[in-house]
Amino acid sequence: MKKITIGLVAHVDSGKTTLAEGLLFESGKIKTAGRVDKKDAFFDSHDLEKSRGITIFSKQAQFEYQNLSFILLDTPGHVDFASEMERTLFVLDYAILIISATDGIKGHTRTLAKLLSKYNVPTFIFINKMDQADTDKAAILELLHNDISDNCVSFDETATDFLENVAVCDDLTLEKYLETTKLTTAQIINLIATRKVFPVCFGSALKLSGIREFLDLMVKYMITPTYAECFAAKVFKITFDPQGNRLTHLKVIGGHLKVREIISYRDLVEKITEIRIYESGGYKTATEVAAGDVCSVLGLSKTKAGDTFGESLEYSTKIEPVLNYKIVATDETNIKVLYEYLQQLNQEEPMLNIIWREDIKEIEAKIMGEVQIEVLTSIIKERFNVSVTFLEGTVVYKETIQNEAVGVGHYEPLRHYAEVMLKLEPQPTGTGIVIHNACASENLEKNYQQQIISYLKNNEHRGMLAGYSLTDIKITLLAGISHKKHTSPNDFKEATRRALRQALKQVDSLILEPYYNFVIHLPEANLGRALNDIERFYGAGSVSNIENQTAIITGQAPISTIAGYQKELIAYTRGLGSISFEIGTFNKAHNSAEIIANAAYNADADLANPAYSVFCSHGAGFMVPWDQVFDYMHLEQTAEKKSSSYEQYSISAEEIDQIINRATANTEKKRSWKKVIEPKEKKEIKAVEYKFAKKKEYILVDAYNVIFAHTDFRELMNKNLDSARIALLDELTNYQALKRCEIIAVFDAYKVKGGVETMEKYHNIYVVFTKEAQTADHYIERFVHQNVKEARITVVTSDHLEQLIIIGKGANVMSAKIFRACMQLESNELLDEYLTTNRMEKNFGFGDLLL
Repeated sequence: MKKITIGLVAHVDSGKTTLAEGLLFESGKIKTAGRVDKKDAFFDSHDLEKSRGITIFSKQAQFEYQNLSFILLDTPGHVDFASEMERTLFVLDYAILIISATDGIKGHTRTLAKLLSKYNVPTFIFINKMDQADTDKAAILELLHNDISDNCVSFDETATDFLENVAVCDDLTLEKYLETTKLTTAQIINLIATRKVFPVCFGSALKLSGIREFLDLMVKYMITPTYAECFAAKVFKITFDPQGNRLTHLKVIGGHLKVREIISYRDLVEKITEIRIYESGGYKTATEVAAGDVCSVLGLSKTKAGDTFGESLEYSTKIEPVLNYKIVATDETNIKVLYEYLQQLNQEEPMLNIIWREDIKEIEAKIMGEVQIEVLTSIIKERFNVSVTFLEGTVVYKETIQNEAVGVGHYEPLRHYAEVMLKLEPQPTGTGIVIHNACASENLEKNYQQQIISYLKNNEHRGMLAGYSLTDIKITLLAGISHKKHTSPNDFKEATRRALRQALKQVDSLILEPYYNFVIHLPEANLGRALNDIERFYGAGSVSNIENQTAIITGQAPISTIAGYQKELIAYTRGLGSISFEIGTFNKAHNSAEIIANAAYNADADLANPAYSVFCSHGAGFMVPWDQVFDYMHLEQTAEKKSSSYEQYSISAEEIDQIINRATANTEKKRSWKKVIEPKEKKEIKAVEYKFAKKKEYILVDAYNVIFAHTDFRELMNKNLDSARIALLDELTNYQALKRCEIIAVFDAYKVKGGVETMEKYHNIYVVFTKEAQTADHYIERFVHQNVKEARITVVTSDHLEQLIIIGKGANVMSAKIFRACMQLESNELLDEYLTTNRMEKNFGFGDLLL
């Protein structure tokens, strides 16, 4: 029987577990549908889940319906356990997104939709609780179109416009439909599988209304994946059973897996000692599993979520904890013993990032929220019989870099040898750490390259300002050298971390803090207070809609400042205001100096992350400070970079032998020299010198934003809008003559009925009028996204939210007032320069011209 893995995802209290009970009941898997409030739900088997009435751990069940076998994975709905949910998405064939008809689209629901898009999971949407009063299908579909996707389609196949609604989701399908007025089931299946259509169904899980129809729909429109013949699998979870056995939860995506089979991964070769199929807290053993099965295996000691066997798939989590806590034992348990216990939990939940701070003798963990703290406290007590408490919660900070540099690390104590050259480049907000290998095999052996890349990928790297984790950086391995006799396995790890820190010493770094995306609903009368509060919180917000005396504000603000705003908002709006949060990205911290001071981090005293290198002289290693490494390094020091290519660096084995032999001369029988060769001259440290191709420069001006920002333009606009436009364009024309770059003035025309996007040339600049329903912000964001890699772009706008978005995409921003001041200043400087140059020439009066 064909198998399909489906996962249930939802915001907490949407009825996700109740729907799971309904699916199992209607398929005949269970005889009675359990209830969360009665603590007899099939999936919520753990005592903590029963007591809290929420799903905490992802679990599975298998049921058959008609001609399909479904493997159902139930995931946590509470945001504190979102990382557990995200790992499950890695192995899904389809997802079912459950939304409460009475609660609307919550912030976490929008996050779930983005995650499903990231993992490219085809999605069915079940609108639950339709049995309650004041639920309206049309209104719900409109919310889905606004917040999830325009391609959410009600799958009421009896509706006259059903096929048309499906067809408009894809241009090619629409063309065929207009020709034939027909759509085949195969076409609809393909549209769903490629995420071009999201089927929407309505019902009530508690009343078992619409459940069977939903099952019929899944059978009709879901297809099983095509699997490879050779063994392949994805790991999505690590747990430990009550006996302490380590379980690797995986989905087989190719071939077969048998008990006692040998598995090779990383540098390990291990045997599968047992295969388990779990359901509702219990399990049954199996001797073999095949492609499409989800199982748990014993015998693998170093696996982690995201690992793959037989296939190389990139895996990186989007959801990260935003709070940092210290963990202390409240009984007599030794802190080092507690740390060992917590390391086991860290394998199950890697986002905890349990670390031992040797400098302050404390244990730190990253946490999603208060509910997770309560659950972890209970688990630690239950599993290890240790009482703990979590202290001093602060938000998680990160660090990034603002410019690029090349770093070199050298590690050469006696009978060791490795040198590594890395390049660091800043990346757009939310990118994380990107690792790239640009080292040729003839330059450095593949196994050493893999050691370097593995270290960069599997270790957390600390910044220089406050010691926080690095993010939004691209690290490229440029070159390396080894020695056939003296290079040991650990040498490249030592050289790599030194190269990384040496590069960090050369760049300007930046402290980042986590931001919330927020949506505020409140009475229009309280609008001014809310906007002032957002500014007070160092956030940025704008009014997205005002209707029926109710305003909606959307924006971003630091979590550390706005997290507790709910109570204040409710108080001054007399209960009529509400705010919903969605975890956003890390952006520049609003109080960097304070954060750095509080961290009291000394980069030079961080012995685990040294920036100095170790060279060898007279048989002994000696330290070379980071700013002198370029004088001692053995790789070539300069290279020209043309476009995206660069020169390879090489050094022959004979040259390395000569270096090693000279450096260890006093330990050999033949001493060919007595003095270490010093550099002939000291050079200014500039890392590796690159020549960059000059990028084209653009200035995009939100024209009406500039007009509204200046009194003279506004007064002119009140008399005649065209006059204000022309006055601004004339200034931009003069400025372009000075800057010699492309200037594009963008005017909002989104309210013009039937308007189309136009671009015209006005003297030496370009003028854009946006199309209907397209704002200037939309046009600018699209332009930046398409061109930021190939050009230098500056966007002129005073909209704080838009500035954050543009910065996140990698472009520069300038406020409307500062931009106009710059135009006037540079124009005045040019005039002064002209007058100075020509002050000796004769000035003619008007009367002279008449002669």
